[in-house]
Amino acid sequence: MESGDRPAGGERRLIRARFRMTLPPEMWISEVSRANPGATYRLLTGAAVEGRSLELGEVLADDARRAAEAVRDHPDVVAFDLLFVDEGRALSRYESTERRLYEFLGESSLPPLFPVVVEDGRMTFDVAATQAQFDAIGATLDEREFQYELLTVVHSDASDDVLTERQRECLRTARAAGYFEVPRRCTLADVADQLDVDKSTASVTLRRATERVLDQFLVGPE
Repeated sequence: MESGDRPAGGERRLIRARFRMTLPPEMWISEVSRANPGATYRLLTGAAVEGRSLELGEVLADDARRAAEAVRDHPDVVAFDLLFVDEGRALSRYESTERRLYEFLGESSLPPLFPVVVEDGRMTFDVAATQAQFDAIGATLDEREFQYELLTVVHSDASDDVLTERQRECLRTARAAGYFEVPRRCTLADVADQLDVDKSTASVTLRRATERVLDQFLVGPE
């Protein structure tokens, strides 16, 4: 890495990983999702409060109302408020007595990146972690009853942003000049001139910036 491309915060590395975990069959969201195999249940945010789990959830399904009412009707769900529903989407706030997911997250000391997705009894979630945190969550998963798959792992430099200042400036300049439009409104040489660098430097910086953006935001099964 060139000195100008070194991100703030030193040489620490972040890991972004995606897990798919098979939930215990008796867990309420596992039961509900398996009873509605065409539905996608998305946990948008949640927390354990006073012995209960308080969550904001979204359902994507052909019959979203029926799929959301399956949440309401489960005996482990003790409060339910349907906030929005149309043909393909329902948004609801609810409380449940099931706390195992939050106990697991507390043991791993690493909350997932929302949304968390549950389909047909399996939960898919992303985490962003240091190497030590990543090792800890793997150990916690191994010790619990949850069966899981590690779907993807992407390593990136740790910083407050995925891009260095120079990479961000390069992308902004190229975008403003129309370099990414179809057809292009400028050449790579034009971008280099605006940045006051040679063409090869502009090319390398753009390539590295694009790779970082793809690594950060297009994490998925290979």
